[in-house]
Order: sequence, then structure tokens, then C-alpha cells
Amino acid sequence: MNIITTVYQLLWGDLIYIPLPGGQNMGLSLLVLILIPAGIFFTIRTRFLPLRLFPEMLRVTAEKRSQENGHAISGLQALIVSTATRVGMGNLVGVVAAISAGGAGAVFWMWITALIGSSTAFTEATLAQLHKEKDPLYGGYRGGPAYYIHDFIQNKKKTPKGRSVIAILFAISGLICWCGISQVISNSVSSSFQNAFQIPPLYSTIVLTILAAVIVLRKNATVKVLDVLVPIMASCYFIITLFIIVKNATLLPSVFGQIFEEAFGIRQMVSGGFGAVLMNGVKRGLFSNEAGSGSAPCAAAAAGTNHPVKAGLLQALGVFIDTIIICSCTAMIMLLAPREMMESLSGMELLQTAMQYHLGKFGMIFIAATLWLFSFSTFIGILFYARSNVAYLFGDNWLSQTLYKILALIMLFIGGLAAYTFVWDLGDIGIGLMTIFNMLILIPQSNEALKALREYETMMHQKKSDSQQ
Repeated sequence: MNIITTVYQLLWGDLIYIPLPGGQNMGLSLLVLILIPAGIFFTIRTRFLPLRLFPEMLRVTAEKRSQENGHAISGLQALIVSTATRVGMGNLVGVVAAISAGGAGAVFWMWITALIGSSTAFTEATLAQLHKEKDPLYGGYRGGPAYYIHDFIQNKKKTPKGRSVIAILFAISGLICWCGISQVISNSVSSSFQNAFQIPPLYSTIVLTILAAVIVLRKNATVKVLDVLVPIMASCYFIITLFIIVKNATLLPSVFGQIFEEAFGIRQMVSGGFGAVLMNGVKRGLFSNEAGSGSAPCAAAAAGTNHPVKAGLLQALGVFIDTIIICSCTAMIMLLAPREMMESLSGMELLQTAMQYHLGKFGMIFIAATLWLFSFSTFIGILFYARSNVAYLFGDNWLSQTLYKILALIMLFIGGLAAYTFVWDLGDIGIGLMTIFNMLILIPQSNEALKALREYETMMHQKKSDSQQ
């Protein structure tokens, strides 16, 4: 326990402090110190790709699937899988926590973090495509950080053989993280259903576990289910939020004024609250969109695209969908509710109260159902990610694949009945270590992705000039 606590504090605790006016300090964790500079580095190296190539991201999303890819999933399906795992409790509970601790200004810094994170997501997804390999078990392709880390290390060795230690550590960290997340998912679902419908945790957990088992223990049901589930859940949440925004349209100027005023406000700066505003927005943005953690590249590698950059552009768009759209929806639901109603509340209770204010009893039910859908799709998505890591560690066999799925299902069931903070901390440590091992190689290996981007842009310009002739 002491070792776990020490590692957790090293990764997530404040490592250094920056003095601010008013005698306060702004704490920076190791992961923030890694991800923000890396995101800025990639944003500059890609020449502000999220802004420059946003129209191209949308165009690639609308592209028809090539028939040459056989059993491989399409780039859009890879985006849906990664969106399933990105769009989860972080978009609900995480945003609530950020605004509770840092005020409305935290939303602005979440937006900035998403723009920076998009370039990181592009780089890791493009590398995953460049180093993908055939999947003999599930068909199509597989890959991710474990594979591009392996190739990078092997290329540096004079006598390449065996597996890479860093790649092994990344794969193990991922499997630990996803088991921890399984418990958090089921606990959040059972708690929300108990609050909204007075359903005992045992019953909701049994149903959740059986449904998940039916899907994940079948060979290729995961992507088919997410193809239906993710667009429906994201669209419903967006439409409901849009209705709330239209209903409260007269309050929008004051809400945006509050966001920008508290993001840069003199009052927050002088009182020392600026650090809380900035860091809560940055941390929640990073943790919600997962850019740099190495999770989404596991989906990006499985896509059968005719150019690796297309997979990168789609994953960059995924960060935009997660943070700019879905997280902003949660923020608007909260900020459009009366401030005095929210003051003494925190966590899911705060969001449920805000929804009840906007939509009455239906609001409470809608949030419970939304959390269930977000959490369920996250669980299915992380087990899709786990495929490539399990294969890297244990080779191509159904036994190891099935045993890991059963372990995750057991953790899902246990988590619904009780909260084990030890396992949850282990999950947080897993994603923290994944990020460190991924970023160790991602920065020196990024030239490959940048070279592919230059080639792709040359092709784009050539096609444009040919069409104009």
C-alpha cells in the first residue's frame, strides 16, 4: 500500500510549485509537466494542425470505407471505439469536479488543453498506423504504443532480438489501468442507479456484467455494438444540451462572460485562485481526452486506411469531440443553472441537481441513463484496446485473450458492489505509467509521423491543383 501511495503521489501529486500573487502557489504534477510541454511541441511541429487541417479531419470522417481492407475496421470505426473510451465519466464527473474546484474559468483551460492535446493524439495515432501488423486472431490489424516502442528500440539495437522492456512495461501498465477502470465504471453506474431509481447495486451490477460478457466474449461484437451505441449516446447528450442552451439563450452572454472572466480574472489572480482555475481545467482536459496516454492508438492501429495520416487526423478530431463538445455540454448544463442552487453540492449530485432544475424528474433519469451508456461503452472500448497489449505480452492465443476478459468482468462485478480505492489508485497509476512510457518514445519517434504528414499534405496540394486544371 505504501509503494502504491508513493507512486500515485509521484505521478498525480504536485511535484513543483509556482508562486502566484496573493501568497498562493500553483502545483504542477509530473504528468502535467510531461503532457503540456509535449503538446505544445507537437502543436508547433505540426504547424498548428488542429486549426489548419480541421476541414480535412471532417472530410476524412465522411470518406467511404475502402473495400480493399478486408476484415479491418474503418477509420471512422476506430474513431468511434476511441470516442467510446474517451467519452466516459470524465465528461460528467470530471467536468463537475473541475468547475467545483476551479470555477467556470476551468472550462476555458479545458478547451486550450484539447487544442494542444489534438496534436499529441495525431502523432501517436499516426505512429500506431505506421507500425501496425496483421492480427491473426481477430482479423484486420493491431498495434499501438507497445508495437511502435518495440520497433523503435529494436532499430536502435545493434543485435535486435526479443521484446523491448519499455514496450512490455507499457503493455502491463495498460492492462492494470483497464482493470482498475472496470471497477470505477461499475461503481459509478450502480451508485447512480441507486440514487435515481432506488435499484440495489447488486441487481444493476449483475445486469451490467451479463450484458458486457455477452458482447466482449464474442469474437467481433465489440465494434458492431459501439457503432450503434456511441453515435446514439453522444447525439442524445448533445441534443438535450442544445435544448437546454436554447431554453436559456438569454443567459449565454453572462455564462461565456463568466468563463472568460474567471479564466483570466484579476480577482482570481490576486486571491490565488488562478492556480486552481488553470490546473483544474488543464488536468481534467488531459485526463478526459487521454491524448498522450497511448490508449487511443490501440484503436487507431486497427483501422484499415489508405494513408496513416488519416487515422491520425481522425484521432485528433476525437479529442475535439470529447473535450470541446461533450465536456462543454456538461459545463453548460451546470453553468446555466442558478449558482446559489449549486453552492453546497459536489460530484454527481451537483450535475443531477442541475439537470433536475432544467428538465425536472426526467433530468435525473436522463443523467443516470447517460452515465450508464458512457460507462458501458468505455468498458467495451478498453477491452478492445487490451487485445493488442495481451497479444504483445502473451502471443497469439485465445486463452490469454479470454482470461483477461474474464478478469476484467470479475473486476466489473466486484466494483459495482463496493468501492476499493486501492484498485482505483492502481488504475490511475496504470494510466500514469502508460503515459510516461509512451511519451519517452513518442517524442524522439515523432519525426516519422511528421514525415508522413508532409507527404500527405503534398498529396493534398497535388490533388487540389489537378482538380483546378
